[in-house]
Amino acid sequence: MRLESSDHPTALLITGTVGAGKTSVAAAAGSILAEARVPHAVIDLDALSQSWPTPPDDPFNLAMELRNLESLARNYLSAGACRLVLSGVVEATAERARYRAALGVELCVCRLRADLAELHRRLRIRHAGADPEMRWHLDRAGQLDQILDQSAVDDFEVISDGRTLTDIAADVLTRTGWL
Repeated sequence: MRLESSDHPTALLITGTVGAGKTSVAAAAGSILAEARVPHAVIDLDALSQSWPTPPDDPFNLAMELRNLESLARNYLSAGACRLVLSGVVEATAERARYRAALGVELCVCRLRADLAELHRRLRIRHAGADPEMRWHLDRAGQLDQILDQSAVDDFEVISDGRTLTDIAADVLTRTGWL
């Protein structure tokens, strides 16, 4: 799916396995949009679900994330944002539909890909000194990559290996049709 530039607000969700660079690329995309003077907001979906305890049947607290996303999207759009850039994991087409409903605008999904060895390198740096957390993320990287392969929730993929954040973000925004 390509979202054409228009007067209609649209959203882009940057997804991928742990360590793929979702949050960093979303922030870089926000910088590019600001430089181009495009009214936008960048939303880290992980931050919207951080509460405890989580429901036993919703270990990643998706219901809370979606409730918070609905409020934030409404606020940003009413304040004039015409582009919403989200970073987070969407594992299934049913989840994608729930994000679309919470946003209330058209949604495009970009999957960031990286080699598993590169993902592990990034995760070892990010979680250095936190052995149980690092081990979980190292195990989750390959598992989540397979889930995303099978679910095919994305509209397009962008490789994040060996490239600068600015180059990756520009590629994502161009493929989305926002640049």
